Amino acid sequence: MLCDICGNEGVKIRRITKTYSKGKDLLVIENIPVLTCSHCGESYLTAETLHKIEQIKINRKTLAVERPVEVASFG
Repeated sequence: MLCDICGNEGVKIRRITKTYSKGKDLLVIENIPVLTCSHCGESYLTAETLHKIEQIKINRKTLAVERPVEVASFG
């Protein structure tokens, strides 16, 4: 797969977990596909992935499963 940033081969897909908002509005989305280039080191999301994230955020009440989450403060 070619990198959209540098144009070289070597893009790999890795999965990440990302949080959106905070407090009682916190939403955690797991298994987000991120493209990472082994040549230039850049990581980016496709337009399709960004669109899907927005759809998940809009429809969070029907798509999300409530789970308890431990939260710690660094400082």
